[in-house]
Amino acid sequence: MSGLDWPSLMRVAYRGCGLSPEAFWNLTPAELQIMVGDPSKSGPLLGSGLEALMAAYPDKTNKDERDD
Repeated sequence: MSGLDWPSLMRVAYRGCGLSPEAFWNLTPAELQIMVGDPSKSGPLLGSGLEALMAAYPDKTNKDERDD
């Protein structure tokens, strides 16, 4: 078992995300993973992904539909 690289995780949380130590230690592992991401699972947003996002969240064009 290799364990976690706590110094690196804390560095990212404190410096990169601006978290306080208290906020860091209150995170669940899932929340921390969402914040720092998984570089092996990230990649460019390709056309099909963009089209799916645009279909799911269309721009509002009618003035009455705005969220003011």
